[in-house]
Amino acid sequence: MNSEEKEISYTTTNTYSTLNTYTASTKNVWLVCHGLGYLSRYFIKYFKHLDPNKNYIIAPQASSKFYLKSNFKHVGACWLTKEKTLSETQNIMQYIDAVLKNENIDNTANLIVLGFSQGVSIAARYVASRQLPCTKLILHSGGIPKELTAGHFNFFTGETHVVYGNNDNYLNPERLEVELKHARAIFKNHLNITSFNGTHEIDNNTILELSE
Repeated sequence: MNSEEKEISYTTTNTYSTLNTYTASTKNVWLVCHGLGYLSRYFIKYFKHLDPNKNYIIAPQASSKFYLKSNFKHVGACWLTKEKTLSETQNIMQYIDAVLKNENIDNTANLIVLGFSQGVSIAARYVASRQLPCTKLILHSGGIPKELTAGHFNFFTGETHVVYGNNDNYLNPERLEVELKHARAIFKNHLNITSFNGTHEIDNNTILELSE
């Protein structure tokens, strides 16, 4: 018996979450990519402390869902694995294209792209692949994909911020050194590095400062 793996294309449906209302007074539009195990409707709550009149938040949803514990009560999501990474990445890029098209945001507000944990790989890849002229790219507690180089960001003139907790159990000193070296090689003089007293979590104070 011969086993063969084949590939097809088809139309699918996915959700995403938003917070606040986009108006003429909106200062910042945030595109925020959650980490492993999150759902967008919960992840977006980390941005509730921002001024709702000035900040509109869009949180895409990773399509691959799984149960977080053996009691099968809580569901999380995953953006990518090592399986079919290239094709899955293209699926995600096209999905985010559709999200932004549906939102129909004009260019009068600042566009801030944030990735947290696993979401860093999605945020960085999306900005690079679409040459997205965002005002700020925030890479929070995660790793930049190894295939991305300075050449992928030649177009980029915005601010780049690497944010991490000094007690993050996923970023030991060795890995942190590697990640910061990679970030400096890509963004050079456009890179801002911020550490905070915390673990593998969103830092509300830093997010608030970067909204200004």
